[in-house]
Amino acid sequence: MLMVPDPAASETDDADTLFHRRRPQGPRDAFALGVTRALRFIADTFFAKRYGHRAVVLETVAAVPGMVGGMAQHLRSLRRMKDDEGWIKTLLEEADNERMHLMTFIEIAQPSWFERLLVLLAQGVFFNLYFVVYLFFPRTAHRIVGYFEEEAVVSYTQYLEEIDAGRHPNPPAPRIAIDYWNLPETATLRDVVVAVRADEAGHRDVNHRMADALADPARRASADAIKSGSVPAQASR
Repeated sequence: MLMVPDPAASETDDADTLFHRRRPQGPRDAFALGVTRALRFIADTFFAKRYGHRAVVLETVAAVPGMVGGMAQHLRSLRRMKDDEGWIKTLLEEADNERMHLMTFIEIAQPSWFERLLVLLAQGVFFNLYFVVYLFFPRTAHRIVGYFEEEAVVSYTQYLEEIDAGRHPNPPAPRIAIDYWNLPETATLRDVVVAVRADEAGHRDVNHRMADALADPARRASADAIKSGSVPAQASR
């Protein structure tokens, strides 16, 4: 079962932890960061401050890497006839968590027909590109997701700022969100955004650690150790 973070605790987390950014090490990391910044520029240009619609479209893409990675690790385990040490389950849980983000925001911001078309195109293109990258460069694939999630934390923080400033409505949280994150019945959109941001921060850390583990086969550890942070990341330069 996926352990969802405590939304209340996530707001009191140390800022350095919540907004941690990993410096690229080497050309592959630089490539991953470059891809992320390019996509961030496109998203900022297209959606501006329509954060609800932004979340709906981008979460349909965010749910792809975990599924692709889980599938690739599943096939790897079969080929090598070795246990995957929990990587498959962790990645599939990540994909389902991102899907639940989508199921939540679809209750808040109904996408236009153009945005639905954009989802079809973006998901189709991204799935195939990410699949190829993961097959040949799994470390880079996880690093890309780590950088994606860094930007997601920033975006949801900006969403919170808009809500707190009164520039964005703060309606009651959808029932699906209350049930999934065990939120109080009085929860609002703000509480949902805090919970989602905490999820994204967790995915960021896990993917960066997985990338570090893949950089050195001797460092490969179980998914539980990676999620708990007991396997330290490589030092940033």
